[in-house]
Amino acid sequence: MSDLQTRRDLLHRERADLAPAGDEGAVMSFGDHIEELRRRLLFGLLGAVPIFALAVYYGQSILEFLVLPVQNALRHEGQRPTLQATNVLETFFSYFKIAGIVTLLLAGPWLLWQLWKFVAPGLYQHERRFAYLLVPMSALLTILGIVFLYFIILPAMLKFFVHFGSEMGRPVTPIIGALPEGVTLPVYPVLEGDPKDPAVGAVWINRLLNELRCNVALPGQPPVIMGMPLTKGAGIEQQYRIKEYLDLFLSMMLAFAGGFQTPVLVMLLGWAGVIDRAMLKHYRKHVVLICAVAAAILTPTPDPLTMSLLAIPLYLLFELGGFLLWALPADRVARGLRPKKEGDVDAGD
Repeated sequence: MSDLQTRRDLLHRERADLAPAGDEGAVMSFGDHIEELRRRLLFGLLGAVPIFALAVYYGQSILEFLVLPVQNALRHEGQRPTLQATNVLETFFSYFKIAGIVTLLLAGPWLLWQLWKFVAPGLYQHERRFAYLLVPMSALLTILGIVFLYFIILPAMLKFFVHFGSEMGRPVTPIIGALPEGVTLPVYPVLEGDPKDPAVGAVWINRLLNELRCNVALPGQPPVIMGMPLTKGAGIEQQYRIKEYLDLFLSMMLAFAGGFQTPVLVMLLGWAGVIDRAMLKHYRKHVVLICAVAAAILTPTPDPLTMSLLAIPLYLLFELGGFLLWALPADRVARGLRPKKEGDVDAGD
């Protein structure tokens, strides 16, 4: 009697897993599907509007945060840490472009949730378990890719390129020895910032900005600080446009966000039966070449340094995907990660 009851329980569980997530017996017409899709799109857009408003409100702080790596790289090489805008609308469009990208990143989970609410009722229970695992993993890997780019790859890359440009054709300044008779050099104080309430006509050097600064206000008025850039002698002056830098950053962000999806891709191919653990081990050397080619395609610059900085993490992520494929096979995910029992149906059955 107990064996019969156990089989009944297993059969009931299998039927529950293979049942669609929607209401039993509910069938939606094509018009109902279109109406539901329209409703989910409307909810998604309404949820993104306040996020876009906040992104526009904090756009200046976001833009300052994004240009900080290139400013630090320029400052490190003794160049003026400022970017150029050669078009009247360039800064304005860059501002709203960043606000739009931030909106997509922050509103992405909400938009995906609305898409999931539209798709989930038509999926089986075991199919939903795959989505519950892959979607959060993909989101986490995307965040890790962007963080890895901003804090590790981008500073190293910019430091290399700014230094390379600064050293190219650097002029040699001769030393004349003793000063001519009656000539004395002016001495300006070197500060890490601007002094508080400087006197009218006071002059100093701001090391943080690499500028010779002066208070040009009229007597009795608040300070009006103006400056002149100070740079090291260089054969090629480093002057970057805000639009070109942001385009570089955004293209690399997409490349790293896509490259960091390697574990998800390996798991999907493994679950689909296209690859297995033995194949991954056998073609490991080929994967190294594929990672190098993918890095060359995904990175916007052709230099070996940038490509290797992406190729190495890609290979490590490939190994992570192989480990996850071993730890989370398709039949185990379909069961909800519970131990396999006699009579369970595999995901492909």
